[in-house]
Amino acid sequence: MLKEYGYLRVAAIVNQIHLADVFYNVEETKRLLDEAIEKGVEIACFPELSLCGYTCQDLFLNDDLYNNCIKGLAILKEYSKNKDIVFIVGSPIKVDNALYNCAISITNGHIIGITPKSFIPNYNEFYEARYFNSASLLRKNNIKILGEDVIISNMLCYKCDNFDLTYAIDICEDLWMSLSPSNFTTINGANLIFNLSASNETVGKANYRRDLVKVQAGKTISAYVYASSGFSESTSDIIFSGHSIIAEPSGDIVESDRFSMESNMIIQDVDNFRINNDRIKERSYEQIKINREFYTTSFSLSKKNNTLLKKYEKKPFLAHTEEGLDEIFRIQTMALAKRVLHLGKSKMVIGISGGSDSTLAFLVALNVCKVLKMDPSNVIAITMPGFGTSGRTYNNSKNLIIESGATFKEISIKDAVMQHYKDIDHPSDKYDITYENSQARERTQILFDVANKENGIVVGTGDMSELALGWATYNGDHMSNYGVNASIPKTLVTTLIAHIRDKEEGLIKETLTDILNTPISPELLPLDEKGEIKQNTEKAIGPYILHDFFLYHFLRYGASVKKIYFLAKTVFKDDYSEDEIKACLKLFIRRFFTQQFKRNCLPDGIKVGSVALSPRGDLRMSSDTYFSMYLKELENL
Repeated sequence: MLKEYGYLRVAAIVNQIHLADVFYNVEETKRLLDEAIEKGVEIACFPELSLCGYTCQDLFLNDDLYNNCIKGLAILKEYSKNKDIVFIVGSPIKVDNALYNCAISITNGHIIGITPKSFIPNYNEFYEARYFNSASLLRKNNIKILGEDVIISNMLCYKCDNFDLTYAIDICEDLWMSLSPSNFTTINGANLIFNLSASNETVGKANYRRDLVKVQAGKTISAYVYASSGFSESTSDIIFSGHSIIAEPSGDIVESDRFSMESNMIIQDVDNFRINNDRIKERSYEQIKINREFYTTSFSLSKKNNTLLKKYEKKPFLAHTEEGLDEIFRIQTMALAKRVLHLGKSKMVIGISGGSDSTLAFLVALNVCKVLKMDPSNVIAITMPGFGTSGRTYNNSKNLIIESGATFKEISIKDAVMQHYKDIDHPSDKYDITYENSQARERTQILFDVANKENGIVVGTGDMSELALGWATYNGDHMSNYGVNASIPKTLVTTLIAHIRDKEEGLIKETLTDILNTPISPELLPLDEKGEIKQNTEKAIGPYILHDFFLYHFLRYGASVKKIYFLAKTVFKDDYSEDEIKACLKLFIRRFFTQQFKRNCLPDGIKVGSVALSPRGDLRMSSDTYFSMYLKELENL
């Protein structure tokens, strides 16, 4: 069931109305609710004043219209009995001889609460103050309606009894104000906000509206469900498009097409556990001092959905626009540039293997030279052939370095490592961890010694995926003076190189293309009989695309192993079997926990995205943490 993974299915529904024809609108509301129930929706909201229409104007002051709205609410209240849904409709409500623009929440034969609009627009095309009072003028917070005592307040939170969820409501203009009600109700625990709106269209307004919803979701760390009046409202002076939006603080967003001539709805499975995890970490919003009285009402949810509607990216770390990739590369460049400038425009020493990680770090170093107006020869790029170096990677390294104008050095490690094997009495044909790590540490020693000689710094090449898995030799490729790839996962490394490659031409473009097509390998074991690379990292530890997916959801949102496995099975169902995913996740858990000692002594390195592993910045974790409960959870699935 989706609830055990934290999902709640919500909908923003725009009902086509007959203006002032309440009973027609009620029947359309019921029809749409039946459709929503069939689709598994658990909470749905309609636009502002959806029972009668937003553009009724002076008819709001007519007794017949108001009485019919109350009768309409009675019909919907009766309809809701034994219906598996909570829904929110808009209607005028009278309190002490004043009219309020309200959102009414209904479920299982009861009105569970009423939220009045706080901010009443009375400018330009809006003149609501002619009819409605602001919620700030309410003198009571409980009214009798349709035989029930119901709480009415703009500070009302609707708390679910059987799921970790509380929702609250804004109404249209409330969102556009600097201190909207949701700024306060979210502090009181609401992690889901519904907005019943009647926002008319003018040129450019849709983009502004979308940004408002996204920003409010991010600021309040809540999901924001926005439903606005549709095309069937009066067009005497203004027009409505039925623009609906569901946004989450993660940046995930779905929205409707505008100007539909029929009723429509958008549906999303909101990741409530993800929101709650963010709230545990990001508590700054709680520091606002509040002098307001809050009210709480309750409800229950019983629907059991099994199929996930929400879409997740296979490569969650990736930026999806050219601008985003350019920004990442610029962040890396400026971070290294600051360090180089601080050290008096020091030279940059980097080991080039012909693999993707060192290639990206090299491209960053070259760009630093452009930014600081230094000759590219200040990048000292060293290729260090060993027992597993292939002709392909050697030639790619050499071509890239020379063609870029960097200083090319070739220093073989074979003789030095063979001498080292003799010194420590290790057989040169025993291809174990000592055989491999000796080569990695020899290369690191060369880089640091050359950096000392050249008054430079060693630019680290290891990426975040390798750090997460501990797939680096301690005090070997694990170490540098500055790690430009420290928070760049493997899936993003290759994407960035491809992005940069597409702006190049000639031999550099050809070389970068071949580097991207080269299997990922540390090249520490001798080549096969054909002279080809024998080691394939992903065959040893599993696909990096899976490890990056696990890492993102584990660290960014604190997802449980159970949920990560569920998401991976859903997202990669066409790529990997469940057994393959499970085996890879087991390896990820084991290596992530046992390799923390390497991350706890990382060199400086820039944070680029929302996840990083630096012990000084993001990840504070003991090297001695047990992981048996995680593996046990996975075994029990």
